[in-house]
Amino acid sequence: MAKLENNKQTKIDTEIIKELIKSKIKNPDDLNAFKRKVAKKYKIGFQGNCRLLKNYHKLLENKSVKQSKIIERLLKKRPIRSLSGIINISIFTKPYPCPGKCIYCPQQKGVPKSYLKNEPAAQRAILNNFSPYLQIQNRLKALTITGHPLDKIELRIIGGTWSFYPKKYQTWFVKECFRAANDFPSFKKEKKAIGSSLAKEQKKNEKAKHRIIGVTIETRPDFINIEEVKRLRKLGITRVEIGVQSIYNDVLEANRRGHDVQATINATRLLKNAGFKVSYQMMPDLPGSSFKKDIKMFEEIFSDPRFKPDLLKIYPLALLKEAPLYKKYLRGEYKPYNKEKLIKLLIEIKQKIPYWCRIQRIIRDISAKDIVEGGVKISNLREIVQDRMAKMNLRCKCIRCREIRNNYDPKEKIYLFREDYEASQGREIFLSFENKKRSKLFALLRLRINRETEEIPFVVLKKSAIIREIHTYGVTTPVGEKPLSAQHKGLGKRLIKEAEKIAKGEFGLKKIVAISGIGVREYFRKFNYRLENTYMAKRI
Repeated sequence: MAKLENNKQTKIDTEIIKELIKSKIKNPDDLNAFKRKVAKKYKIGFQGNCRLLKNYHKLLENKSVKQSKIIERLLKKRPIRSLSGIINISIFTKPYPCPGKCIYCPQQKGVPKSYLKNEPAAQRAILNNFSPYLQIQNRLKALTITGHPLDKIELRIIGGTWSFYPKKYQTWFVKECFRAANDFPSFKKEKKAIGSSLAKEQKKNEKAKHRIIGVTIETRPDFINIEEVKRLRKLGITRVEIGVQSIYNDVLEANRRGHDVQATINATRLLKNAGFKVSYQMMPDLPGSSFKKDIKMFEEIFSDPRFKPDLLKIYPLALLKEAPLYKKYLRGEYKPYNKEKLIKLLIEIKQKIPYWCRIQRIIRDISAKDIVEGGVKISNLREIVQDRMAKMNLRCKCIRCREIRNNYDPKEKIYLFREDYEASQGREIFLSFENKKRSKLFALLRLRINRETEEIPFVVLKKSAIIREIHTYGVTTPVGEKPLSAQHKGLGKRLIKEAEKIAKGEFGLKKIVAISGIGVREYFRKFNYRLENTYMAKRI
């Protein structure tokens, strides 16, 4: 009886998908009307997007239906995940001792320090026993079911101080990440990965269907030195998130951070000299700071050339019972900002962000039940701040707030902008394609001109301009498909040519290099760049 019911349901599911493909739906309203129609016709419940997508992919795999890009786009769940031109995947390293003794940092058994078990990424890691291979494979499966293209993967490795982990574990971990992307959608156990190595998996990923176009790790500034920079490049890392938290020594000391501001300055310079994109994790509301001091801190970050990060994560202190700071709170020695004060602070900060910086996140992904009473428990804080700013007729100029996303109009005129600034003893040149008002960002390129110094870690970088980042925004368009956004319109090519022109014409350089992600190497080869000591290099 159950088998007959299953067969009947399968037949209905198949008919619904075939009807959906034949229909002329073009927007979400049409889709909802179709769902109501089939629910009434087949006397079934309202069909969710995930179910329809799952059935669609099953029929597509069996070649029972033809592919429909319109249907895939309409059924896509949480489309924002791929509106920046890539798909982000965050995976956890296993729990490992941390050298830090920060008083605000929680520690729970079974997860890396500073993270909690009920954070979404942590839960996925625990379910997969912290295996990088399984984490990526299962994440890719979930994203496939929800309709996202997976050929451009931005990988973020999280879980404490990466540089403190054993070197052998680091190499294995990154190798498994590339192996997982290369194997997907097939699955191979570790025992069957005989002959697999980091170098081999990276080489394979250059032309794989699912390419890792960038890898980010997070670490402490006091762990960055020349040797660490060289190792990060060998692993294929392209971006480093530094746990800066504060740029004031008295605040760092009060929170037992274990390093001074000079460590941040040195780390920023070393990383930029090697072409890395640099992201700062900043923590307002720390003990020893104040509302005015926090505002001043963000002013200095973008006015003092020793700092000037490319990206920013603003993580207001979340007061947790698992952190040593909680005892100070109980004794009345610390009181966190309330909701209105924090919103006011973030509005002040967002007005100070330059065009060339991207605010990646505002507030950690921590459950409200884990934050003690008196702390701010708003998960959609960024949305609230943006709505408040809009009502005040204020605007944030950060990259994320201006990304074109799904607002692409092929008839809209695009302009090339250039912004030069001094940073970490070098010249930064920010090139971007935007609309006239600079409210819509289509593509960007970061070009760095280093000063000759012994701190340049590789010969290939000497007397060379460095492309530290190139990115075209909008709905992710798989390689080889008709563009639905600003992607694959030649904007990247035009930015590279402009960078080459500047490097040669203005600075008299004869060579330009790019800190390319493994999965982007083929793209640079189209413009006659060649692999040289982990970088893509070209004579100009």
